[in-house]
Amino acid sequence: MKFTIFNFGEELQEGLEMMRFEVATPIQQQAIPIIQNNIDLIACAQTGTGKTAAFVLPILDKLTKKKSNNKVNTIIIAPTRELAKQIDRQIEGFSYFTNSSSYPIYGGGTGVEFDNQKQALKKGADIIICTPGRLLAHLDFNYFDTSGVEHLILDEADRMLDMGFYEDIMKIARALPKKRQNLLFSATMPPKIRKLANNILKNPKSISIAISKPAEGLIQHAYMTHDNQKVKLVRSILEKKGNDLSHVLVFASSIKSVREIKKTLNKSGMRASEMHSGLDQEKREQTIRDFKNKKIKILVATDILSRGIDIKGIELVINYEVPHDAEDYVHRIGRTARADRTGEAITFINPKQVKNFMEIEKLIEKEVPKLDLPNGFEKAPEYKLVNNKKKKKKKKKKNWKNAK
Repeated sequence: MKFTIFNFGEELQEGLEMMRFEVATPIQQQAIPIIQNNIDLIACAQTGTGKTAAFVLPILDKLTKKKSNNKVNTIIIAPTRELAKQIDRQIEGFSYFTNSSSYPIYGGGTGVEFDNQKQALKKGADIIICTPGRLLAHLDFNYFDTSGVEHLILDEADRMLDMGFYEDIMKIARALPKKRQNLLFSATMPPKIRKLANNILKNPKSISIAISKPAEGLIQHAYMTHDNQKVKLVRSILEKKGNDLSHVLVFASSIKSVREIKKTLNKSGMRASEMHSGLDQEKREQTIRDFKNKKIKILVATDILSRGIDIKGIELVINYEVPHDAEDYVHRIGRTARADRTGEAITFINPKQVKNFMEIEKLIEKEVPKLDLPNGFEKAPEYKLVNNKKKKKKKKKKNWKNAK
């Protein structure tokens, strides 16, 4: 289905042609008509499916067909500043030939940046892309007139709830006009997302784009390993493969692990950098730039930030731990082998994570080969379920009859 079927305005269509957008993806085909008809929407779709364009394009089209009132029209809430900036860049491209304006609002900046954000809210940038905490900080003052907001969009809602933003989102929703269109996009659809949708959306349509199986060009492997072997194993793998790779992503669950891996790789002469919420905004932005420009070959990141990283040409993804959610695994490893390229994903499994990995194999309908640990490593644990249930000792009943 071509984009011309949506009857977008001339200026928007021109932007699409400039960006070489011709054929709509399944999420775009289903979501755009719903949004054009001002109906609330809950959509289950991963990054990489074209979901950002699915909600940005119909909103931009509406904006080109109405007179500006110098008030914010649309609020897009994202979990991280990286994703907020990414969405803003896409809006800039699509709206190149229109008069629509957008501004990203997120924490970590200077006082000057806060004031710029304040001006964008006061003077009415058409679209605000923000993180929940920073928008709430602005809402605490009286300069943001929310009366013109017609669209509230929650992107990667499951991530926001994982990060504890439920109450923040509800506070923001309560500060907006009741008469508005609400759009919720999420890569997964756990019960807590349904609860959020029930509290914010009104008679929504639902779309679920089946989770895509890993790309054909993606080679998947796993290692059974004890936790104390993992850092050494990362180093061993990258020493063996490193010279042939220019973009490697390592995902770990804690900042402590990220720092330990990076330190070990740097000591071994490898160009690695770290990415996590403990870094200030400027450092994070510089790190992403250096990784994109291949100044850094290896980026070690916490998984909470994994969706904010969108870099083409990643050849190897290493999961330092098994992702808790099977769909998250597909999402993460999908960062390699994009656009018919080849790539590799390696996952480390400790004995307690075997059950989680079996769920992943069930989802992808494939058994992932378990490789032997390299020479010099102690014996790996077996790939089998661990029974954590300890037998309870039978309590002797007290003989109350003879008790004094």
